[in-house]
Amino acid sequence: MPRARPSVSVIIPNYNYEKTLRACLASVFAQTHAPLDVIVVDDASTDRSRDIAREFGVVLIANPRNRGVSAARNLGAAAARGEILFFLDSDTALHPEALANAVDLLEADPGLGCVHGVLDPEPLFDDGPVERYHALHAHFWRRRAAGEVRTAFFALGALRKEVFERVGPFDENLRDSEDVEYSGRLIRSHRIVMTEAIRGRHDDVDRLGAMLSEQYRRSQLLVAALGQMRAGGLTANRPLGVLAAALTGPALPLGLLSPWLLLVPAALVLLFACADPGLSRFALRRRGPGFLLYFTAVHFLLHQAIVLGAARGLVRWLTEPDFGPSVRRRAAPPAPANPPAAGTSV
Repeated sequence: MPRARPSVSVIIPNYNYEKTLRACLASVFAQTHAPLDVIVVDDASTDRSRDIAREFGVVLIANPRNRGVSAARNLGAAAARGEILFFLDSDTALHPEALANAVDLLEADPGLGCVHGVLDPEPLFDDGPVERYHALHAHFWRRRAAGEVRTAFFALGALRKEVFERVGPFDENLRDSEDVEYSGRLIRSHRIVMTEAIRGRHDDVDRLGAMLSEQYRRSQLLVAALGQMRAGGLTANRPLGVLAAALTGPALPLGLLSPWLLLVPAALVLLFACADPGLSRFALRRRGPGFLLYFTAVHFLLHQAIVLGAARGLVRWLTEPDFGPSVRRRAAPPAPANPPAAGTSV
């Protein structure tokens, strides 16, 4: 008699995503491998998210205050009854075979610690060109990197509950880059695979200012992720493009010395545009030459947000002891409870 597939708990952190939560939950309940339980951890939403969750009869954990995605995932994992934990963001809808494929991959390879998926090139709800840009980019770099990797992303990712308990919870000091920090611990004892067998359609920000602001915020923790990146962790952008974008701004004042020197930043912009030809060809095939020009311009602005965010993050890393992963707090020497008065010998 064939062995039954392991049971799955789907854990969905949510904060003010009434727009997408219904589509997310509908996709979970349409899976070919039905989950044992579906846990929505609502992180003090102020919209109708909790009412929508109750329509589906899920296990609803309602946080009285906003604690961030790491805390929400930890609460969901603690309440889960399944042998496999499938983490899913509330702005993502799964393809019908996603849970089944995740379970089969983990079952087939006992040394595999985590499997996570690839986002579709089309947004869940198409709200304009900014969202189309983001969906294309997010799909392309994940698909390009698919295979055995050193970084897991838990927007749609699964691991055995016993592995989660062994590795430990998400770092609740992190509201961004928590995936990267967790991956650094996970990869020490388990392998990670990213695969197109697990697919989802994601809804993202649809306004340019909001997207750049979000990227600026997230990039502040890049300094904390440098160890993972040096060890071969996933990166979404080509280093040459990041370098060209970073140098363009500082090169602009050269034009004050001579108009001809404006060729330097112009050359850097051209270098940026050519830094990832595979991505450019992909955007051209999907949306045409006009959109490629738009795509490249938005991509350049995104890189500016990355560079500025990383610079701000470096300053915070050097000046704020509480900034970054909790391990920094544990590593710092504790301050004496009662500092000695001046002139007192200790």
